[in-house]
Amino acid sequence: MTNTNMNSKAKPFLLKPAGKDYLWGGSRLNDDFSKGIDLEPLAETWECSTHPDGPSTVASGEFSGRLLSDVIKEHPEFLGTHPESKEELPILIKFIDAKKDLSVQVHPDDTYALEQENGQKGKTEMWYVLDASKDAQLIYGFTHNINPNTLKKSLCEGNVEKYLQKVPVHKDDVFFIEPGTVHAIGAGTLVAEIQESSNLTYRMYDYNRTDKYGNMRELHIEKAMDVVNTKRSAAPRQQIRVLKYVPGSATEFICRCKYFQVERMLINTERCRDLVHFQTDSTSFQVLLCISGCGVLLEENAAALHFFRGDCIFIPADSETIRLHGKAQFLKVRC
Repeated sequence: MTNTNMNSKAKPFLLKPAGKDYLWGGSRLNDDFSKGIDLEPLAETWECSTHPDGPSTVASGEFSGRLLSDVIKEHPEFLGTHPESKEELPILIKFIDAKKDLSVQVHPDDTYALEQENGQKGKTEMWYVLDASKDAQLIYGFTHNINPNTLKKSLCEGNVEKYLQKVPVHKDDVFFIEPGTVHAIGAGTLVAEIQESSNLTYRMYDYNRTDKYGNMRELHIEKAMDVVNTKRSAAPRQQIRVLKYVPGSATEFICRCKYFQVERMLINTERCRDLVHFQTDSTSFQVLLCISGCGVLLEENAAALHFFRGDCIFIPADSETIRLHGKAQFLKVRC
């Protein structure tokens, strides 16, 4: 049991991710972000997670070495009072390196998941594209309305690709994926994903690939047909985003939904006398996912917390004022 003084403000801390070696992954999460995870391929790192399939570990401060899930069970006040929290972390944040195409898949909503998947959550998600090869694409819905019987037949026969809408992908693009939307990240794409804390994926088509043991991965066609939206999907358009500047930093909203809010935050205090100041309120924790640069986080009566590209910082709700110094770019996530 920790000796945390309940009258003092909780301190920010770094997180260490869990890694996943899915067959479509590459090596960029180790090469670009220095994750040091002994998996090949390294497809995903679950940066901020309390999900039992891949919990993060605290990597600094008084809780260092402990699972984030255990720390939050012990200190639910870290999450704040947002109704989505309910004493468990409601989100999951990942890096994804798609060296090859991901499977064509769909996710259920909360209602279906609660009823059919033993009380689990559904999956709403957002992708922020960190990098993309010249011809990178993703799959987003159907080009036209499709009859469910036709869809199921095409899935069983392995020719569904002719119905799928393919969308070009560029660095800094944002995509919001609602439950029921057929989708897949394409090869050559590096992504940060913010989602509900769920690992429910219904795989519809997997290009007849086999895993390292020579086995084809399981498909979930019946469940997918229960939840899939068979209507034509409008091609996703990139919204106009406006940076708001204050001395030393700039921010822009990139996504807001029921489950999470995401901003892109840039800091550059190299020529600024004042450091960047901010704090969490009582309603929600915040997570800073460093997607470029480096710097230091300073808090009163606490050791300096140095961060680098690829690091993930958890800031409990109702924090003291935090000061940031350096030149870096973050995705700032809260509920």
